[in-house]
Amino acid sequence: MQNSSVFNFLKTLPFLALLLNATLFGNALTQYRLYGIKNLEKQMDFDLTQQSYWYNIVKNRDTRFGYIEAYENILLCDKSKSTLSLYMKDAKENYTLTKTYNAYTGKVKGDKAREGDLRTPVGIYNITKKLSKVDSFYGPMAFVTSYPNLYDRYLGKNGSGIWIHGLPTEQERDKFTKGCIAINNPSIECLDRNIDINKTVLIIQEQTKDETVSKQALTEILSQLYEWRYAWIYNELEEYLSFYDDAFKRFNGANLESFKRYKKRVFQKAEKKTIRFNDINVIPYPEHENMYEITFYEFYKSNSFTFTGKKTLIIKLVNHNVKIITEQ
Repeated sequence: MQNSSVFNFLKTLPFLALLLNATLFGNALTQYRLYGIKNLEKQMDFDLTQQSYWYNIVKNRDTRFGYIEAYENILLCDKSKSTLSLYMKDAKENYTLTKTYNAYTGKVKGDKAREGDLRTPVGIYNITKKLSKVDSFYGPMAFVTSYPNLYDRYLGKNGSGIWIHGLPTEQERDKFTKGCIAINNPSIECLDRNIDINKTVLIIQEQTKDETVSKQALTEILSQLYEWRYAWIYNELEEYLSFYDDAFKRFNGANLESFKRYKKRVFQKAEKKTIRFNDINVIPYPEHENMYEITFYEFYKSNSFTFTGKKTLIIKLVNHNVKIITEQ
């Protein structure tokens, strides 16, 4: 094309884009023309609460482990089989089984509840750091997990020092641990080469269930997560609080009534808020039917407060309704 022809063609692109979806663009432009950007933003915040939007997001995703945006690697420990399996996200964003390692777990069966009970916990954990210099009993390295997590603390569990580690380099060991997950030394070195600990989640189960997580349940959860956000942004106190379970307890120990009083004071300020969620993960909580861990990176800004960081909700799905039982 001549330069003038290219220029004339480029001038038509906005018009061509409008023709692709005249109704959508027309409605948006009309909202903006009549009411300004604030009204349009509110409409789009509302649209994010719609199940139809989230179903289109979820329908073609690999949901064997839930809805996952942030993690490139999934470590799945099956205590009944004494295995630790590594799944890695491929180019199509499916999680492919890459390695399965033989693993030792706690001497005593069942979920960990207290310090020294010799049980390996059941739950969803992050790897908080890698230890390269450890006692020879733990092999060449260890990965520290986030036990006790938010739900563990909600249940009153205690204890610490749950690691994924190697085997002794200078002595024999039993075929069980005090609660950690132990794999042989070539395996721990292989694991180290294949994971980024900041993009890895550890799921520990008593026994793996070979089933895909319901896309309908994930759609309901994601749409209601954004209903909760909508109520939060636009100071709809009663709607916001309706998402909390009667047994709710905040990470700091505050019960539902205390939390309601606190939120009432905050909402009475009627401040304009900006709230964004990124890197959302919705993972079924092991051994708990209709319970999920939701994590995301939150950006929150009002006139009086700013927060950026990880947010965690533990929720139940009760008659298709999200109920938050604890949060941090």
